[in-house]
Order: sequence, then C-alpha cells, then structure tokens
Amino acid sequence: MVQYGFYVRMEARPEKAEEVAQFLRDALALVEAEPRTITWFANRVGPTSFFIYDTFDDEEGRQIHFDGKVRQALLARADELFAEPPTITPVDVLTAKLHLP
Repeated sequence: MVQYGFYVRMEARPEKAEEVAQFLRDALALVEAEPRTITWFANRVGPTSFFIYDTFDDEEGRQIHFDGKVRQALLARADELFAEPPTITPVDVLTAKLHLP
C-alpha cells in the first residue's frame, strides 16, 4: 500500500510555460523506468502553475525516485524554466484509493 509521496510545486516563467508542460510530458518515460514509483501525476493548475504528485510503497522507493533522473533534469533546468525554484515536499499518505486496471 502506498504510504509515502512527494508534492512538487512549480511556477514557470510565463514565456516558458509550454516548455514546462512538454518537459513534464516527456518526463513520464523516465518515471516509467522506475518500478518502485507507484503513481506519478504531472498537473497544470493555471497558465504557469504546475505540480507533480507521486507515491511509493516505502521510504526506500521514495528515496530512489528523489535521487533519480526526473529530479536531476528538473533541477538542471530550474533557472531557465521557473520563476522560482521548484518546491519538493515529502508527504505521508494517510489513505488512498487506487483502481489500477
């Protein structure tokens, strides 16, 4: 059962918002290669506001993801793409409903 997660908030530079959206779409391929990442959602909540929410069964899986390629790519382009540095917040999942086919 998922118990751990991350909430990552991002505010794109207005002229880079579409690049951020595409970056997040492209990042899915990296996440799909992470067997311990249970769920990963990239969301747009406004013209320049985005967030990622992902979950893991255990702390080790969360740490593997934290040390992985998506975060590295995100931080490598942070100055270029974002109005402020992304905020990465670890969360504890209290309860969840997963309906996976």
